[in-house]
Amino acid sequence: MTTETLPRPALPADPIASARQQWVEHGWEDAAPGMAAITSLMRAHQIALARVEATLKPLGVTFARYEVLMLLLFSKRGSLPMKLVASRLQVHPTSVTNAVDRLEAAGLVTREAHPADRRALVVSLTAEGRAVAEKATKTLNTEVFSRPRLTGEDVEHLVDILARMRRSAGDF
Repeated sequence: MTTETLPRPALPADPIASARQQWVEHGWEDAAPGMAAITSLMRAHQIALARVEATLKPLGVTFARYEVLMLLLFSKRGSLPMKLVASRLQVHPTSVTNAVDRLEAAGLVTREAHPADRRALVVSLTAEGRAVAEKATKTLNTEVFSRPRLTGEDVEHLVDILARMRRSAGDF
């Protein structure tokens, strides 16, 4: 399966539009637009994540692990404390530990005691990890990010809308 194929045939009608109509018919018209927006966002997330994961699978990394690799690649030294990785990726420390465990087993990162804080750990990118991060980025840029299945104008509108949603939720 390539990233351009869908796992199943397209449905004959939009089920979210049908659900929205059901919301209206059940007297929830005030909530219907929000339900449709949130449900559409959740489905779009599934679609986008499936494309990204299919693109990364041949490289042996998931999107969560790719994010860790890229964060390390962008850091000045190629290493960061685990706690800072969790903070910057906005995920629970347990999720970072899981991702780092897998990356370390694959030889893409190393983990060592923090030089100034024995309780903390520092994760560092290996040469192989750097190569995987760079190859994954090139592939994602070509197959997914430069072809998001939206017009350039729609992409900019979507980024603006989602930034407002994230800001109002206290994300930044």
